Amino acid sequence: MTKYKLEYIWLDGYTPVPNLRGKTQIKEYSAFPDLEQLPLWSFDGSSTMQAEGHSSDCVLKPVAVYPDPARTNGALVMCEVMMPDGVTPHSTNKRATILDDPGAWFGFEQEYFFYKDGRPLGFPTAGYPAPQGPYYTGVGYKNVGDVARKIVEEHLELCLAAGINHEGINAEVAKGQWEFQIFGKGSKKAADEMWMARYLLERLTEKYGIDIEYHCKPLGDTDWNGSGMHANFSTSYMREVGGKPYFEALMAAFDKNIMDHINVYGPDNHMRLTGKHETAPWNKFSYGVADRGASIRVPHSFANNGYKGYLEDRRPNSQGDPYQIASQILKTISEVPTGAVAKAA
Repeated sequence: MTKYKLEYIWLDGYTPVPNLRGKTQIKEYSAFPDLEQLPLWSFDGSSTMQAEGHSSDCVLKPVAVYPDPARTNGALVMCEVMMPDGVTPHSTNKRATILDDPGAWFGFEQEYFFYKDGRPLGFPTAGYPAPQGPYYTGVGYKNVGDVARKIVEEHLELCLAAGINHEGINAEVAKGQWEFQIFGKGSKKAADEMWMARYLLERLTEKYGIDIEYHCKPLGDTDWNGSGMHANFSTSYMREVGGKPYFEALMAAFDKNIMDHINVYGPDNHMRLTGKHETAPWNKFSYGVADRGASIRVPHSFANNGYKGYLEDRRPNSQGDPYQIASQILKTISEVPTGAVAKAA
């Protein structure tokens, strides 16, 4: 038997953005544990905004497990928060209530800033660095500094070793800003892996004395880009059938439900979705082929393939909860009839 270090990871009750939490227990197994072998585990919900002190027990229910490449015999255990009965989802447990569809594919593009001493990594102690332009996909010390690439490369390796479907990295438009991409089939799977990738990044930067700033517009109303978490999405029907009438009906549904989307696409999005810096205004829905200033960017491949494939919703921001984002996208898609009904419409 081998002693395994099980890191139970969950989302706390802070609003409008939950924090990642984690604690370790040691269990013996003959091999790397399956999800079914992982026990429920209680924690003090009064310290995470999830319970009162006089009745503080909450329960962690494992829902996904990954190897922990940073530990010998380690496992990363993604959990849902449950009430003390271990069966009833806690009110903060958004994962338990989201729509899920195994045929729905999601690709999330997570942008973020590295922060050091209260400012973006590479910013001078006063004022600003040279204007945006050379930083996006940039190379060289003057553009990316001497530590950021080391961190993002190490994070990439950690994610791949953990079995997370990490799909790429790049330096972003603003100084100190980077991006990684996560893809998954099924909204729960894609969102689980995004949260786990966020956890690995935050844990990794502890040893560098650097913070991750996920706020969508940390530099305020300045000529510096904000951070998004663009959501690329498709369903089996979109990939296999599609068609222009269905696409137009889908866009009409997204337009009708604009506020339902904005309400779960991350806090302070009005600061980022201004119509500037490759964004559409938060209160006006739009779409366009290859248009990064639209609410939804339609790839050339989609339009050229008979309106089949995937679309990119550019409105979700960097602090958004991928569980709620994916669920809302699926809710809107579910309103649009398919097949003969869609063609008749």
